[in-house]
Amino acid sequence: MPETRRIPPELDFTSTKRGWMDHGTHVAVHRHRQGQLLYPSTGVLATTTELGTWVSPADRLTWTPPGFAHSHRAYGETEIRILNLPRELCGRLPDQPTVFAVTALLREALVALTTDRPFQPGARERLRHIVIDELTDIPEQLVYLPEPRDDRLRAVTDLLHADPGNTATLSELGRAAGASERTLSRLFQAELSMSFHQWRTLLRIQHALVHLLDGRSVTSTALACGWSNPTSFIEAFTAIVGQTPGRYQSDLQRAR
Repeated sequence: MPETRRIPPELDFTSTKRGWMDHGTHVAVHRHRQGQLLYPSTGVLATTTELGTWVSPADRLTWTPPGFAHSHRAYGETEIRILNLPRELCGRLPDQPTVFAVTALLREALVALTTDRPFQPGARERLRHIVIDELTDIPEQLVYLPEPRDDRLRAVTDLLHADPGNTATLSELGRAAGASERTLSRLFQAELSMSFHQWRTLLRIQHALVHLLDGRSVTSTALACGWSNPTSFIEAFTAIVGQTPGRYQSDLQRAR
């Protein structure tokens, strides 16, 4: 197994297979000539582009296509495995960053490909094809938060980024942004292909992932992120992340 080492903020992830990112580590905007799969087995990894932010909790997989400008930020102590894919193998994968769940077979293939073990001729390429086959059969995870271009809509989303627990209605936020509720509702659908409620829920879930990683209780996280009760938070979290917040937090603790 290769030595696990710290990944400094200036590294563009092309020269290592496995490493640790300290909490808050930020990797500046960069591109890769190859496609890249990042697998955090602990912590939370956020990948940001001009289109928005994809958040990969522990035991999820982030895909970034060749040539796509992006940056990363780690939340918590994040152990990460890095698999680069040649351009000729990337055609079956999405043309923008994506977060996937990780099956048992996919996990074992990723682990094998990110060690220094010797391979028989052709074995490495066959494992890469297994990875791609698995990814094409796994639905994308809905932890992507798109960002608007319209100044009026951005004024609203900036307010919510600053305070995800803000419970103001769209009408109230619109008054602060200088736009009507009807106009903003139309812009959310036209620019982001989702409603205001859906966008705010995704924002809150992304922040909830970090709060749970920090050890906050489910109830405390629900209240901090703007839910009036834990039940509605648990329902929203489970629908988006694929497991309850309690199970997610337990998995994080077992991984440490």
